[in-house]
Amino acid sequence: MKAIVIIPTYNEKGNIERIIPAVEEAFKEVKNYETGILIMDDGSPDGTGEIVKDLMKQYSNIHLLVGQKNGLGAAYLRGMTYAVNELNADIIFEMDADFFHDPKKIPDFLKKIDEGNDFVIGTRYSHGGSIPQNWGIHRKFLSIVGNLIIRLVLMRFSIHDWTGGYRAIKKEVFLKEKEKLTAFSGYTFQVGSLLNAVRDGFKVAEVPFNAKDRTMGKSKIPGMETIFQTLYFVITARIKELVFGPFGKFLVVGGTGFVIQAIILRVLAEVFKVDPSVASLIGAAVAIFSNFNLNNFWTFKADKVHGINQYLWKILNFYATSAIGVIIIQTGIIFLGDT
Repeated sequence: MKAIVIIPTYNEKGNIERIIPAVEEAFKEVKNYETGILIMDDGSPDGTGEIVKDLMKQYSNIHLLVGQKNGLGAAYLRGMTYAVNELNADIIFEMDADFFHDPKKIPDFLKKIDEGNDFVIGTRYSHGGSIPQNWGIHRKFLSIVGNLIIRLVLMRFSIHDWTGGYRAIKKEVFLKEKEKLTAFSGYTFQVGSLLNAVRDGFKVAEVPFNAKDRTMGKSKIPGMETIFQTLYFVITARIKELVFGPFGKFLVVGGTGFVIQAIILRVLAEVFKVDPSVASLIGAAVAIFSNFNLNNFWTFKADKVHGINQYLWKILNFYATSAIGVIIIQTGIIFLGDT
């Protein structure tokens, strides 16, 4: 098994010569993994790439990939693709160069992977994790409240740090999500990649860490445009989930069943002069049959029933649980109203 730590850089001359030895020191605590570092430098004019080349003479497991400055998401996508295709990485790390992420936590991430998790994120907001104490009030507010809003909108509370960039991801997750990642840029990349992994059923775990503000170089604090882009993505993603996801489909199926029952009731009662309570009972039975099959083959197709025996057992249970709400109550109301 091979783990590659990807570190994107742009003008990180003061940090890169310190972070690489720190990561190499953390690697000494890693067992059962071949480890390496991939520096994704966006053509830093301060000579970051040259320092990396010098360190490559000292450490044989360092790799450098230079590209154009197209944002964090593009850099990670390029780096992950290279790590998997060229370096044969099984586990891909995301990590900053400025010591915001504690390299000593790398073994903890891999331990979570070994425990069966697919996507491990560093959290600043649970289990003892923390944000830098020297941050200003406004930055603390944006960070804490921003993550809380994301959790509230997405209704996924088990994940505490949606915007953090300290992560370990299995190769299988990246290959599954790769095509979708091209739609994300900037900090939206972090939220979007994690959300897609959660939607696709990958197992997510967290490792707490104490974030430290950089002491060298210029902080890359997201501007208001980035914040609004992330908020817009989160809100629209949730709306799409509600409309086109299981909940929206469930409403469509329920509405379809209501229409079916109403049409059958009207036709049987008015055209064939069937007693309204009996007509409603027949309509309800057909509607339940329709609801079950639409849910089985469309709404919850991931858990679709297979085999005739399982199908019959499930549909009988569905009829039984639907009987009180759909058949007895509705038929009784019609019966009472008709007498």
